[in-house]
Amino acid sequence: MSDIPDTTPKAGTPEPGPASAPGLGRRRALMLAPLGLAVAGGAGFYAMLRGMGTGTYDPRGVPSALVGRAAPPFALPPLEAAGLPAFANTDLTALPGPVLVNFWASWCVPCIIEHPQLMQLSREGVKVLGINYKDKPADAATFLTRHGNPFARLGRDEPGRVAIDWGVYGVPETYLLDRGGIIRWRWAGPVTPEVLEQDIRPLLKRHA
Repeated sequence: MSDIPDTTPKAGTPEPGPASAPGLGRRRALMLAPLGLAVAGGAGFYAMLRGMGTGTYDPRGVPSALVGRAAPPFALPPLEAAGLPAFANTDLTALPGPVLVNFWASWCVPCIIEHPQLMQLSREGVKVLGINYKDKPADAATFLTRHGNPFARLGRDEPGRVAIDWGVYGVPETYLLDRGGIIRWRWAGPVTPEVLEQDIRPLLKRHA
């Protein structure tokens, strides 16, 4: 007769049970974290679209790490058909007055919207420096022939590397630099008449 093992639980011996609640909670939280991030991102994107639809979205809310700093190092080739010199970051120091650096492209519809304002600033003697972004030289030259050339200097950033260093989200985008070459203001979007009067003109006076 074989011995039958005693399976009766002994006092003080814990019975096996489900995994502890804290462990499950941690695993659940880790699994739900990506979903929470997606929901938050979607909510932010929806808020941006809604703001654009109602006119309350302000591109100035997009932060720029360069405000308060000098322009990052760069050197650009010229748009030869425009007959203007190119420029580099070394040309943005010891300036006679504040300047605007404008990223633009011929395929950019909002760039057409802002162009009259840039032309007006140029006629008033404000130095506007252009960076042509991911564009074909012939298309860029045709754009300037058709709409006018507001730029005192014009460089080509065909690969888009300089735009990345400046933190450009998309064209058009405009930066205002003071006499010392420090970036004081950034606008993501077209320079409308309202932006010209409410933002750019006061900044030009402040940093004159």
